[in-house]
Amino acid sequence: MRRTLTIAVVAMAAGTIGLRADDKTARRWFAHIEALANDGMEGRNTGSPGHKRAAEYVAAQFKKSGLAPAGVDGYIQPVPFRSRRIVEAQSSLALVRDGKTEPLTLGDDATISLRVDPAPTVEAPLVFVGYGLNIPERGINDFAGVSLKDAIAVYIASTPRSLPGPLQAHFGSAGERWKMYQSAGAVGTISIANPKSMDIPWARSTLARLQPSMSLADASLDEAPGQKLSVTMNPARADKLFAGSGHTFAEMLALVDAGKPVPGFALPARLSATTKVDRSNVESQNVAGILRGADPKLRDEYVVLSAHLDHLGIGGAVNGDSLYNGAMDNASGVAAVLEVAASLGESGARLARSILFVAVTGEEKGLLGSSYFAAHPTVPRARIVANVNTDMFLPLFPLRLLMVLGLDESDLGRDARETAKAAGVAVQADPEPQRNRFVRSDQYSFIKLGIPALAMKVGYEEHTPEAAIAAKWIAERYHAPSDDLNQPIDRSAAAKYVEIVRDLAVRIANRADRPKWNDSSFFKRFARGESH
Repeated sequence: MRRTLTIAVVAMAAGTIGLRADDKTARRWFAHIEALANDGMEGRNTGSPGHKRAAEYVAAQFKKSGLAPAGVDGYIQPVPFRSRRIVEAQSSLALVRDGKTEPLTLGDDATISLRVDPAPTVEAPLVFVGYGLNIPERGINDFAGVSLKDAIAVYIASTPRSLPGPLQAHFGSAGERWKMYQSAGAVGTISIANPKSMDIPWARSTLARLQPSMSLADASLDEAPGQKLSVTMNPARADKLFAGSGHTFAEMLALVDAGKPVPGFALPARLSATTKVDRSNVESQNVAGILRGADPKLRDEYVVLSAHLDHLGIGGAVNGDSLYNGAMDNASGVAAVLEVAASLGESGARLARSILFVAVTGEEKGLLGSSYFAAHPTVPRARIVANVNTDMFLPLFPLRLLMVLGLDESDLGRDARETAKAAGVAVQADPEPQRNRFVRSDQYSFIKLGIPALAMKVGYEEHTPEAAIAAKWIAERYHAPSDDLNQPIDRSAAAKYVEIVRDLAVRIANRADRPKWNDSSFFKRFARGESH
């Protein structure tokens, strides 16, 4: 059921604190969300007409705020994609054990991920590798004692607690994992989520399997070269993989939950996969505009302020609603970027460096739009000094604590602390590093190219009412049609967040020196051009 709401009704429904008459920031912020997340935008799926309309709206707002065009065609940077959609009726998965074939039900038992371009057929042995990590510099080798040559690596999508949070996120990413598996000779993967850290219940996440997946047409940006198959297993059905091994999935999970080493061993089965795929070419849009700096020596350096514009479009129905509006994910972040641009334009701010405002596409497809922009920036890459990204910052309760992803990785953390302090807000690093937030949004595309970056959300302490509110939102609204215009939000928190983002961007733009990675940061190596 689609929702069509008047502004008056939205104003009543969407504010636990309410909107003061003079709160221009909150009012304009939510007006942008209304424009981007109304039913007419059809969920802003990458490459869709709705996404193009949203991109044109952002471009018009950039122009209204006085930003100079920074795309390829005005404010627009076209991004070419390869799109893939599974033909499930002609696709199959099965376990072959002791000469017997046990079919797996697609959607219920497992899904075939088309973020990887799959081979038409694959049959290979299965090898369980625990966390599935090989990080010599950290003394971690989950491949010891097993062979992945021509095999499918089966792993629990968790990371050891011994790794600092940002490294859990980095090494736990699909791209970094595949480098390890490919080096060990694997041909594919089966990932199994830890049910305790799943953001979306299986019954809802599996609805997305029939939606198009995408990769960038630029083959040099492919993070899974040579991968023939990627499967996601329903944790509730994972014991089908372990049958006959002498182990259970519950046993492995207990080790993960206790922070103990997880053994690796060959599973007494082979996986047989057939995948039929419809392929097409798609174009979508990044949108970019520049607020020119005024300092003759620094104006040709850029602070990138980014947010992703895309969402999930129209998909599987939940409670009769199939339209995924994406109000908080991430019309809220784009609206914050637009309001920062508008307020700086109205103030006549003359900053030392330039601020490059970028709304990227394809985040939901795997950070693809930001990866493309970082690889093909519309300004000289060497002149990009920092990235501040805002994605689904969730103003669900008063902003007293700012969650800063990457807080201790670069000296941008100092800028974030000082900006928050001036606003009367405390700061925290990610309180839940196991959720891999640090690599799950577009700041990571800049980090991998050595550019100091951070992202921020409305924070909360663990085991508090605020933590419960955030968890409830994730469980019920994240990647669901109910992330629409009719939901409770705290507009006062949103306004304060926008003001902090603006003041942080200004502070970075006016720094005398370029931001730099902390000496202790793992990610400093990317700035030096070292391999990961």
